Amino acid sequence: MLFESPRLTNALREPFDADQAYLHRKTILQNLNSRSSATSLEESELARKIVYKWDQASPELRQAYKQFISAVVELMKGEIVSEEFREVAFSVYRLFSGTMVEGEEHRLIAEKKLDLQKLVGYAVSDSLLSRIASLAQRLYELQNYHPGIETAPLPEMSNGTTDEVEFGSDLVFRPPARFLIDVSLEDSDFSVEQDSAASSSHESQYDHGAFSNYRESVSGGKFDLSWVRDACDKIVGGSTSQLPRDELAMAICRVLDSEKPGDEIAGDLLDLVGDGAFETVQDLIMHRKEIVDAIHHGLIELKADKMTTGGQLRAPSYAIQVTVQTESERQIDKLRRKEERKHRRGTNNGVEGDLSTVSFSSLLHASEKKNIFEDLIGHGEGPNTLGPTALPQGTTRKHYKGYEEVIIPPTSTASMMPGERLIEIKELDDFAQAAFHGYKSLNRIQSRIYHTTYNSNENILVCAPTGAGKTNIAMIAILHEIKHHFRDGYLHKDEFKIIYVAPMKALAAEVTSTFSRRLSPLNVTVRELTGDMQLSKNELEETQMIVTTPEKWDVITRKSSDMSLSMLVKLLIIDEVHLLNDDRGPVIEALVARTLRQVESTQSMIRIVGLSATLPNYLEVAQFLRVNSETGLFFFDSSYRPVPLAQQYIGISEHNFLARNDLLNEICYNKVVDSLKQGHQAMVFVHSRKDTVKTADKLVELAGKNEECELFRNDEHPQYDLIKARNFFIKSRNREVVQLFECGIGIHHAGMLRADRNLTERLFSQGLLKVLVCTATLAWGVNLPAHTVVIKGTQIYDPKAGGWRDLGMLDVMQIFGRAGRPQFDKSGEGIIITSHDKLAYYLRLLTSQLPIESQFINSLKDNLNAEVVLGTVTNVKEACAWLGYTYLFIRMKMNPLAYGIGWDEVMADPSLTLKQRDLISDAARALDKAKMMRFDEKSGNFYCTELGRIASHFYIQYTSVETYNEMLSRHMNESELINMVAHSSEFENIVVRDEEQNELETLARTYCPLEVKGGPSTKYGKVSILIQLYISRGSIDMFSLISDAAYISASLARIMRALFEICLRRGWCEMSALMLDYCKAVDRRIWPHQHPLRQFDKDISSEILRKLEERGADLDHLHELQEKDIGALIRYAPGGKVVKQCLGYFPSVLLSATVSPITRTVLKAINGPEPPDRIRNGTGTSLPFYSAGTGVTGTGIPENSPCSDRSASYRCGTGSDRSDTGTLPE
Repeated sequence: MLFESPRLTNALREPFDADQAYLHRKTILQNLNSRSSATSLEESELARKIVYKWDQASPELRQAYKQFISAVVELMKGEIVSEEFREVAFSVYRLFSGTMVEGEEHRLIAEKKLDLQKLVGYAVSDSLLSRIASLAQRLYELQNYHPGIETAPLPEMSNGTTDEVEFGSDLVFRPPARFLIDVSLEDSDFSVEQDSAASSSHESQYDHGAFSNYRESVSGGKFDLSWVRDACDKIVGGSTSQLPRDELAMAICRVLDSEKPGDEIAGDLLDLVGDGAFETVQDLIMHRKEIVDAIHHGLIELKADKMTTGGQLRAPSYAIQVTVQTESERQIDKLRRKEERKHRRGTNNGVEGDLSTVSFSSLLHASEKKNIFEDLIGHGEGPNTLGPTALPQGTTRKHYKGYEEVIIPPTSTASMMPGERLIEIKELDDFAQAAFHGYKSLNRIQSRIYHTTYNSNENILVCAPTGAGKTNIAMIAILHEIKHHFRDGYLHKDEFKIIYVAPMKALAAEVTSTFSRRLSPLNVTVRELTGDMQLSKNELEETQMIVTTPEKWDVITRKSSDMSLSMLVKLLIIDEVHLLNDDRGPVIEALVARTLRQVESTQSMIRIVGLSATLPNYLEVAQFLRVNSETGLFFFDSSYRPVPLAQQYIGISEHNFLARNDLLNEICYNKVVDSLKQGHQAMVFVHSRKDTVKTADKLVELAGKNEECELFRNDEHPQYDLIKARNFFIKSRNREVVQLFECGIGIHHAGMLRADRNLTERLFSQGLLKVLVCTATLAWGVNLPAHTVVIKGTQIYDPKAGGWRDLGMLDVMQIFGRAGRPQFDKSGEGIIITSHDKLAYYLRLLTSQLPIESQFINSLKDNLNAEVVLGTVTNVKEACAWLGYTYLFIRMKMNPLAYGIGWDEVMADPSLTLKQRDLISDAARALDKAKMMRFDEKSGNFYCTELGRIASHFYIQYTSVETYNEMLSRHMNESELINMVAHSSEFENIVVRDEEQNELETLARTYCPLEVKGGPSTKYGKVSILIQLYISRGSIDMFSLISDAAYISASLARIMRALFEICLRRGWCEMSALMLDYCKAVDRRIWPHQHPLRQFDKDISSEILRKLEERGADLDHLHELQEKDIGALIRYAPGGKVVKQCLGYFPSVLLSATVSPITRTVLKAINGPEPPDRIRNGTGTSLPFYSAGTGVTGTGIPENSPCSDRSASYRCGTGSDRSDTGTLPE
């Protein structure tokens, strides 16, 4: 870093703001700390809060801390947001730490049991209570100060914000008497009440009420121009200034708004107000930013007023008076108007940038103007800082203690327009009526778009509210396509394919079920193609409609070998197009761009139908889908929703964890009770399986406390006695389901048995259950509506994001789509309970005011590589043309600043051609550096490489390929291999948490046969443990670890297969064999050193498998034995038949080889498979085999050196010979 040389005098130096430099330095240090804390337990924030001087803590103290954290994990049952876990652990430590009188321990612990149970929300066993108390006490006793100081201080409670101390001593601040300011009794009581939970657990050496007053006046007060006016009143009243109040206030504003450094501003302010108002100057300096923001806001409002009054359009005049003027009079009038405009322009400039022309009273009045929802703005990060610009008419806002509520009334249904009518089903073609069996007519939206969808080939974009019947719109488009292939009373099924892209696998399954049932009369086959459901080549050929996810269809269309399938596609339906704003948006952009380019290059017709929720910039999305805005674009607002939806947004502002949790449960309960009192059913959506039971129990507890259990009871239902008589619930192994049924409450989540879930769904639909507490899987997989839907909390665990994130728009809209039953309700009610800092974000999100932006630039390299591999992009010019088909290019021109493009670049290059070329060139250089393709900068040509092809086919990220280039070598052991996979960028967001450490250490000891590099306290060590756990088929208790393990296992197989292909292409025989072993290990979840028969663990007992492994009986040896010999080997005669039967499922191949020398250095080897009759597998499909030649010691060829640069691939039953020629090394 370079520094300027010191000047000779202060007068010659540039102004240097020490305060600003300190804050800048502190920000940099905090950012560095936050980065390192993501990967190492040693940097844990919670550890530093509980353990004094954590860096210097002894091993014994660290072990005591780990044991305490493990006990808290057990207390919380392993399922809680990390931020809340820290607060609970901190609160538990404060509750049970501290000096206890000898002999009084049991009594004190028993007294605190109620506080602990209130904190966690359920009963705590005495054994766990005593263990937590003893561990907290031991942790407290092990902490000592330096010699001369007895014990480490108890940490202070915080409201979620912790500032790291950069240097100096972290002393507790005690305000001197001169800082204590009188406030009203009402404010003081409120402050004391709010802080009582935090202050009751430790002793205060000063008056608590006075401290609350100080906090309310200094920290909690609002510093704006009104505060400046009141402060000036006191100063003028105290005769410390000779200026009048308004002049003094205006002078202070000018000083604060100046660009002088901090010390000069402080000096000027002291000159203005006098030494007697030193505290006021301190407050002015501390809150300078807030006051300056208020000044600027006032100036902007004044300017807007001036522009409104000066530039206001005149009202239209009728019978206008005509005035006749001479030429000289006309010139004078022209000069007069010119002077007026000049004066007005000068005034506007003065208002905007100069405070000298403005009075303080007008500035104060202008600064107080604000939107009704303005103080919802600015509490979050990123998009949350933007508030709603316009909310529906009739919206009300209510303030309560600890939370705020915004109520949006249901939009009244729009009346039918003149000439508008509903299309009856009998008007459709005969074959189409079969797909609408049970329907009498289409609804308003479907009727409006029917003629364009059914009678034309136009691309279509439909933006409509959730629940408006978009499924039937897709059905109409499908019937239109089927109509084209109905000739002579016969459907030519081999002429077309229909692709339906659903956003999630759960939704894909539901869509497949729906369309299969409705299209079965037309003999149209509908199948699901996702990560869970694979289709063979024959099945793909027999299928007319494929329901898939964006990623799966992207993988299929990336391969040039599967072009025959994409060439048959005639209709592409993309559901939930508004996901362009999501992290999956780039995949949709790549699909659409590839489809549009295919249409142009092949001159074939592929119709695109986009289905979306209501969104603000639908015109740009229509342009992206190549939809004619005049004929193919349909936008419907919430007035077209079949059941009008009332919405309630509740933001909890309480910071204390215990109070916040209680308030969340209380609000949820009140909303459910309000719905039940009106005779409706309610659904409460939570975001974890265990939380369903906890929430249901809490509802029962609060109902009993408020004596409102009768509202929930279902014993008056006509079918209640029948259900009880048939004992439906005796068969259920879920104890909670049985107990909660008596209270009229049900639970539903994916972890329950299918029978229990079906029973719960049926009882709720029949009205026997009045309240259903469930997870979001119910909203996606089952069409089960209710009048009232409550979303309790918006934090959901996402392993891809590396932790807890906010519930996305897609999930919220899907859940709200379950509100209101079209057959029974005139309106529905959707309630979302979130934190106050997210309130404005969800208001904008769900009132369709958040524009859809492109995320394509983040995955530009991966998608460019895919196009180069496919052969559709061969140079920079074609790449720029391809980029022009993406939504990114459209939004770049509309909102360049959001994509890092300055206005000067836009002015110089309005079409953004140069920016396009820069983006492509930068991506191509990065890919060339990673050896994924070759980029010739002179000619601009791209050349595909094997590494790039592998990355594209196996969906490997560019950053992962960089990692493999660095870490992959010819010789690696198994531990190094697992560690390299753990470094893949697919897992980069996995983080280490305090609460997981104890279980990770247990899992490492139990299920990990390989060394875990870095240990469980590092991110890569954690991923390595979870990979080995997956292969070992281990079990996990903690919710976050279960989610992380599921996320890792979803990508593990393709990563292993990609690494195998890389080693194969490089000719590394030994490494290829190792990678192939681990590909099979991941596929079958069996370690290479274990017996292959372990994959039949459902048929063969673990005892038989153990005996086979102990006796070293491999497959070849077992093939040679008879059933009775195998029975004798394992000392269990009936087991021999089972083992012999399972052996028949193993494919095997025999190779014959003929080796002959050609020259001194060239050896000719002819080999070929000789498959015996027993070669088959369970599915009857062919299997690939890889043959690689390696040298044998003593033959003159060094051991493990490859004899061929290629490896031959055989398929069972082909019987073909392969001749490989290799060069012998010297």
